[in-house]
Amino acid sequence: MPTSRMLWWGGIVAAAVGAVLCTLGWYGVSGERFAERQVPYLASCTVPGAALMVAGAVLVAGAVLVAGVPRRRPFADRPPESAAGADRPSSTAPPLRVPGGTLAHRPDCPLVDGRADAEPAGDAALAPCPVCEPES
Repeated sequence: MPTSRMLWWGGIVAAAVGAVLCTLGWYGVSGERFAERQVPYLASCTVPGAALMVAGAVLVAGAVLVAGVPRRRPFADRPPESAAGADRPSSTAPPLRVPGGTLAHRPDCPLVDGRADAEPAGDAALAPCPVCEPES
C-alpha cells in the first residue's frame, strides 16, 4: 500500500475518532451543572478528541504532500527500454577499474563513466560490477 494512502486513511480515521470523542465530551459536560464535575469529561474525551482531530488533519495534509511529490527514478535521464537487460551498459571494450577498487567495470558503466582515474583492469583478479556486469 502506498505511503500516501496509509497517511490519508490514517488521518481520516484519527479525525473521525477525534470527532466522536469531542461529541461524547460535549454531551457529558452539558449534563453537569458544576465545573468540577465537568473536568473529567474534558480530560478524558474532549482534549484527546481535539488532539486526534489535529493529528488527523496533519496526516491528511502529509498524504496530499507525499502524493504531490514525484518519485525520482535512478538513471532517470535514460529513456525506458523494453528489453530485459537493455538497461545495463553494453560496451564490449576491455574492462576498467578504479585505483584501489575491487570491481571490474565496462567503460560505459555509470560508476566509472567520466572518471579520469579509471584505468584498464588488465589481469587483476576483480569481481564483476553488479551494475554493468562485464564479461569475464
